[in-house]
Amino acid sequence: MDFHEPQTIRITCAPGLVDYLRREVEELGYTVDSFRPTGLVITAGMDDAMRLNLFLRTAFNVLVLIDAFTCADPDELYEHVHALRWEEMISPEEYLSVVSSVNTPTITDWRFASLKVKDAIVDRVASEAGARPNSGPLRENFVVHLYWNGDDARLFLNTSGRKLADRNYRKMPHKAPMQETLAAGVILATGYDGSVPLVNPMCGSGTLAIEAALIASGRPPGLLRDNFGFMHRKGFDSDTWQSMRRSAKKIRNKGTIALIIATDIDPDAVRAAENNAQTAGVHHMIRFDVCDFAQTPIPPGKGIVVINPEYGERLGVIAELEKTYKCMGDFFKQRCPGWTGYIFTGNLELAKKVGLRASRRMEFFNAKIDCRLLKYELYEGTRRKED
Repeated sequence: MDFHEPQTIRITCAPGLVDYLRREVEELGYTVDSFRPTGLVITAGMDDAMRLNLFLRTAFNVLVLIDAFTCADPDELYEHVHALRWEEMISPEEYLSVVSSVNTPTITDWRFASLKVKDAIVDRVASEAGARPNSGPLRENFVVHLYWNGDDARLFLNTSGRKLADRNYRKMPHKAPMQETLAAGVILATGYDGSVPLVNPMCGSGTLAIEAALIASGRPPGLLRDNFGFMHRKGFDSDTWQSMRRSAKKIRNKGTIALIIATDIDPDAVRAAENNAQTAGVHHMIRFDVCDFAQTPIPPGKGIVVINPEYGERLGVIAELEKTYKCMGDFFKQRCPGWTGYIFTGNLELAKKVGLRASRRMEFFNAKIDCRLLKYELYEGTRRKED
């Protein structure tokens, strides 16, 4: 295949993020051909795939279509994959991973499909180049995705390698951290652009505050990584990639960026958040404090306050969390008049304890947990009202 020609590119994301991903893709100048809850499709070239990996905040992977074909059984899968010219795409010195999503009556285990694809690739390379690539489960470097539904099979090159959620700044994750792509989606959902202060009580390892700082500064998140899948494809255009990186490093928000405040009652959490922000290059944009969330400093005027409390799935005790949620409502009402408040939670029963009516409920997923981002307009004298 000729990667210099326009290809079908599938960009994947977590459920709940596709609207934000679509907005990002369109703002980069691309036309969306189709979309579904877990991603979208565009037509573009390999240089565009590199650019998308550099700039996208809410995507998981950027997948370039290698081939689409009909396939009745595992033997036919092997034969078709083996016939492709893999020696033009992957060197014997490379590391190969295969990921499969299978829904066909001829196979019951996706791992067997991955094995057939892997064997076909390494056998082909060995026959043409005299040596076979190493392979394994790490899902980085040269990664191939198989989607096999009924008799329809599609092979993609994963130009991201590891998920784009792995920004490479979270060296100290602390406990139950929010995934970076989800955090970026939550911040984008608030409409935050850096023009007003953003306050993040219960900051944990700082992911929300750090993603907010990256958004406010306009810094592409891909600058934080030094390894992508496209770098391991034969014919990788290093000069074009380095030129993209140099241009991306010059991008700056030319306006004044308001203060970001992140607090947590746990000193270890704040220490982890500060270290992560330092690694991400945004430490100077965020004020970190150790305090109870109710004592979080609120700058005068208007702003956005985002809280991601525990919700009883992995951490915390429900009875104690009920008190916490009630205190969050008090904090909003007493400390944040004129601001816009947001609570991200996977427990809507606990959310009722906030005692304020949400003006909007936005659906997200934290792994498999169905969550909501609840928006509260915090006017002066906001009246308490059960949801």
